[in-house]
Amino acid sequence: MSSVPEVTCRTRSRRLPWFFVGLGAAGLVLAVARVAGAGVVPDGWVLAGCVLASLGVAGAYGLVVRVHADASGLSYRTLLHRRSEPWADVADVRVRVRYVRHGEIYRVHVVTRGGRTWRLPLPTSASAEDRPAFDATVEALRALHRQHGTPESDHLAVISKGTAGRGIGLPGFLCVLFLAGAASAAWFVPVVAAEKSAWTSAVPCAAETAGRDEDCLTTLPAVVTRTEVAQGKGRSWVYFADARPVDRVPVSKEGAGGFRAGDRVELTVWRGQVREVVGEHHVWREHFPAAGEVSVMAALCALAAGYPGALVVLRLRARRRPADEVLPSPLPFAGALVGTAVWSLPYCYAHPALVPGSAGGVAWAGIGSAATLALFVRAWRATRLHAPGSDLAAPGDAVDEDVFLPARFLESTEYNPHGFGTHIVLGDGAPAVLPHSGPGRFAARPIPVERLALRTVRRPRGGDGDTVPSNWDIAELDDEGRLVRLAAAPADLTRILRAFTADVDAPAVAAGSEG
Repeated sequence: MSSVPEVTCRTRSRRLPWFFVGLGAAGLVLAVARVAGAGVVPDGWVLAGCVLASLGVAGAYGLVVRVHADASGLSYRTLLHRRSEPWADVADVRVRVRYVRHGEIYRVHVVTRGGRTWRLPLPTSASAEDRPAFDATVEALRALHRQHGTPESDHLAVISKGTAGRGIGLPGFLCVLFLAGAASAAWFVPVVAAEKSAWTSAVPCAAETAGRDEDCLTTLPAVVTRTEVAQGKGRSWVYFADARPVDRVPVSKEGAGGFRAGDRVELTVWRGQVREVVGEHHVWREHFPAAGEVSVMAALCALAAGYPGALVVLRLRARRRPADEVLPSPLPFAGALVGTAVWSLPYCYAHPALVPGSAGGVAWAGIGSAATLALFVRAWRATRLHAPGSDLAAPGDAVDEDVFLPARFLESTEYNPHGFGTHIVLGDGAPAVLPHSGPGRFAARPIPVERLALRTVRRPRGGDGDTVPSNWDIAELDDEGRLVRLAAAPADLTRILRAFTADVDAPAVAAGSEG
């Protein structure tokens, strides 16, 4: 194996950082001169100088940042930080994909023997143009690690979305946040129910208690002077003459549009606030939310917490799996949450306290709970991590007619040029790659199964790309010394590999019978 003496990464273009440093120096001089020389309060010139100085700091970072690797180990430095690690203490060099709005950013992460991970400032890749240089640098770092250390993986681990190496921090935080929202909304359910009940049962105040008892209804006359209808989602207002009994009242947009200047209205005051404005042609009443509405909000927050909770559960179940192994999709749990919402949201609206008040409510809650339990058990089983390739030794079924199975080779070969194949056909004829699902073998490319030898069958990894569904398996095949990956659903992949074996053994059997 050829030796790799050392690897050094710096900012590729140093002209732009030097330009920013120059701008920063000019901005700093401008700001200091403006404040010290003129003795004035910071103004726009000082602000402009500070902005230019910040650009200078960014340019200085680009000039200083450096990553270096040689036989002694791996080190980096930035403007404020330095770190180094001998290869003996490095467990693995990985690539982590960060997803942004307009693409993906690839960064290099170093895993130490103690399990800690730190990110290298360089190299990075944010486009297809700089990916070859990024891949070459990563491979050089891994070559140094293989020469002078002991990597824990024999391949480049790529941590992408849906892999076991993603942490539980963000989904765990979202789960706790939604659960806190559900608890807060549930706490307000009895409060809202009590206020709604008090409003509906309130009676007009007696003459001797008017103005002193806030739980009764006080009616006061007023004259509308003008209305203010908000544009968009703002608040609308109704103003009254002489600010009597109040200056203005916030109302809905429809409520403000129904009153005109000069309208004589009656205001109903309850607990110190105007709750009704009654005119000759229009009435506005304050909306008191029902307890069922708040209960539904609490249920929605609890259901929303279920999806990030499912991500946490999936990653905890796979904590002993390789970090770059793609986990099963959490969509079965999302389906279970949707199914739960179908029956639980109407139930929460009808029974805000979650206590059924009739036999029908008991049946509703019981059947719904049983359905939810069944959905989550099914989701749990659907997201189990199976052992790939465990049933390859079983005999395959004979195929008399063509069968088209969704499968794809991930490498471009003469039988899969430019990755055009989407299906593999088995049956009356040699296995072949097709760009369609049949019928017929139009544009079929025969697979030279006599050249292929099975290495292993495994779960998808982050480095396999986003085109491989998470519930498929991948067979690593040796094609005359070259690695070829074949991806398909577990049952289909088993069937294809059995057909490959049978097709290779068939000529030998025929030759033996002729002898």
